[in-house]
Amino acid sequence: MYVRCVTRRAVYVSALLSIAVPAAAEWTGKGELGLVLARGNTEQETINAKADLIWESESWKYLAGFSFIRSTSDDELTGDRFEIHGQSDYSLSQRSYLLGSLRFDEDQFSPYSYQAVASIGYGYKFYDTETTKLSTEVGVGYRRADDRLTGETESDPIFRGGLNYEHKLTSNTDIYDKLLVEAGETNTFYQNELGIKVSINDTLALSVSYQIRHNTDVNEDALPSPEKTDELMTANLVFDF
Repeated sequence: MYVRCVTRRAVYVSALLSIAVPAAAEWTGKGELGLVLARGNTEQETINAKADLIWESESWKYLAGFSFIRSTSDDELTGDRFEIHGQSDYSLSQRSYLLGSLRFDEDQFSPYSYQAVASIGYGYKFYDTETTKLSTEVGVGYRRADDRLTGETESDPIFRGGLNYEHKLTSNTDIYDKLLVEAGETNTFYQNELGIKVSINDTLALSVSYQIRHNTDVNEDALPSPEKTDELMTANLVFDF
């Protein structure tokens, strides 16, 4: 099982790299890291990390990134999630663009062993200033997912929609909200992340975020306590590079 997971991850990482620009190009990005350790009557450990890389030219924008969270309580695994994602945008005008995206999600505590999505679409920037950014994306794609209980692979076309909002409250404080919807016949996946970031200096910041993930189709026999909605709140150190 472990070998299958590693192989599967490697395949999708390779797919993401295939949309990347030449290695000589200069990437910028940011990383986030959070760690919680509790000792005493119980022993709890939680680590979460994420990173995003961006490269831009006059016509093209490339993004690639990952997120990871792992939690244990008294040596028992209570959370294990890994996601990689990538996107290529081609500018049509100052506000509109075409896009192609890939996303791979592997969650030990989801009704699906993994979900993989490839899509194409159109994006539009309603606001794109130094203070406020608001954009929406719509498109179509294809999803493959493994049912955790049966092991069967589900494949279906999907509608993909997204909404991204950023606003600078003060010179060192930003809020953001990111919504993703992937709707298909077998399942609809929603993810929304709301957060606030406070800069310490030019490269370091502190952030707090609240994320909701929802699957409309959950096999009640797949997990001991199946839930359609997962909630995650994190506090992280953010560093730009």
